[in-house]
Amino acid sequence: MKQVTVVGAGLAGCECAWQLSGRGVRVRLVEMKPHKMTSAHVSPDFAELVCSNSLRSNELTTAVGLLKEELRRLGSLIMSCADATRVAAGGALAVDREAFSNMVTRRIRSQPLIEIVHEEAKEIPPGEVVIATGPLTSDALADRIVELTGDSEYLHFFDAAAPIVSFQSIDMEEAFFASRYDKGTPDYINCPMTREEYLAFWRELCSARTAEVHGFEDSSVFEGCMPVEVMARRGEDTLRFGPLKPVGLRDPRTGKESYAVVQLRRDNSEGTMYNMVGFQTHLAFPEQKRVFSMIPALKNAEFLRYGVMHRNTYLDSPRLLDRYYRLKREPRISFAGQITGVEGYVESCASGMLVGIETANRLLGLPRINFPAETAIGALALYISNETVAEFQPMNINFGIISPLDFKVKGKRNKNAEISKRALEIINGLNVT
Repeated sequence: MKQVTVVGAGLAGCECAWQLSGRGVRVRLVEMKPHKMTSAHVSPDFAELVCSNSLRSNELTTAVGLLKEELRRLGSLIMSCADATRVAAGGALAVDREAFSNMVTRRIRSQPLIEIVHEEAKEIPPGEVVIATGPLTSDALADRIVELTGDSEYLHFFDAAAPIVSFQSIDMEEAFFASRYDKGTPDYINCPMTREEYLAFWRELCSARTAEVHGFEDSSVFEGCMPVEVMARRGEDTLRFGPLKPVGLRDPRTGKESYAVVQLRRDNSEGTMYNMVGFQTHLAFPEQKRVFSMIPALKNAEFLRYGVMHRNTYLDSPRLLDRYYRLKREPRISFAGQITGVEGYVESCASGMLVGIETANRLLGLPRINFPAETAIGALALYISNETVAEFQPMNINFGIISPLDFKVKGKRNKNAEISKRALEIINGLNVT
């Protein structure tokens, strides 16, 4: 029986292992937790969500909504577990973190063709291997990858996670439940601020003391996870046009939009924990407590987890990988997940699925499946392997990298809907078994 070693049991590694084993390929899944933990992880379970519990929009008029639906139709383990552990979040797909990771772990452990090895991979294993060690690849393995690829150093940026507060500690007399534009169900807690409250908060946020993160510079931060204090320093109104925008959120006490609004999103199914949306930060913990408590609804907030900052490492993939995420100079080695430069949980899952499907087909002598640029899965793979990209940066899925329509459609939403319709028709027609 054919065998593949998958290093890393994050979302990409678990999805890859699931796809391989489901096609009759034996998998040796190597995961260093719980014997060795990273600075960002706290749970021994697989597929742990760190930065956010949200897998973003579920709507087919968004690129990530399309990507999720493609994954569902292809039998994704990650999407199945996410849908089963969903918590209310308006039009977004958010999950109960612990329940989600626990379900993924149980299903991986129940697959007889997957052997789980709890140890740190300090060398690149022999034979067919998929490296899905994520943005926090251990130093020992990172050194081996550098030697293998010939890169003098990894590209890297810094990623940040937002604080979590307890529901009981939120002053609901200063907050209200609603979703923007009353879209979907009223699942977000909205914490309004007056102009005076916002300006006082903004000034303190700009001058607050940050925690020491080795090698950190504002320019090294990925825009999608920009720390709130870095964003604040860009200008007085930057936050009001970003995570604190009040548009579409009318305070029921006044019937009007507030000057600024902080949103909180449910972090577990019980609704006892809420994540501060867009408040990724690397402020020192006492400063987080001091400054974020200036938000009226959070003046007595109990912080169950403070925001943290960590290194995010990725390859110069266009120079190193092909459209199947295989290393060009040594095709027995594939990569999957954020180490390839796909950014986001759903995107990581998609890369793991593609690698699993393609590796299984190759080993079993089955026809190659080329996901085209008209699909979200294919567009991501073609982006990270596009040698014409001069300065490679991590990328979330977006309609800009998916092939445009060959006919005109009025309205952005209508155009996006047509792109999604075309993509799903292609997915349905692929011979993926």
